[in-house]
Amino acid sequence: MFRKTLLTCAMAGLMASGVAMAARVYVHVAPPAPVVETRPPMPGPGYVWTPGYHRWDGNSYVWVQGQWVMPPHRHAHWVAGRWVRHHHDWYFREGHWRG
Repeated sequence: MFRKTLLTCAMAGLMASGVAMAARVYVHVAPPAPVVETRPPMPGPGYVWTPGYHRWDGNSYVWVQGQWVMPPHRHAHWVAGRWVRHHHDWYFREGHWRG
């Protein structure tokens, strides 16, 4: 009971501070191979390509197309999301900016 209360308080504190929390969803089916995308022309200088990925919609995988985005600051680089094997299941590690 104490651990559950402590976890609930910690989550409430993070949510109140504006930190987003995502629950890890485990999928029993391996993701399909990535789709080979053709990048459209870069819309302007400084944009970074964030590749597409397969998203789990609760029943099946759905392809989310890659896109050109402007980094949050000059030295940021994109770390692409990826599916990670965990025992007999899979979960998605979200893409994020680093640097």
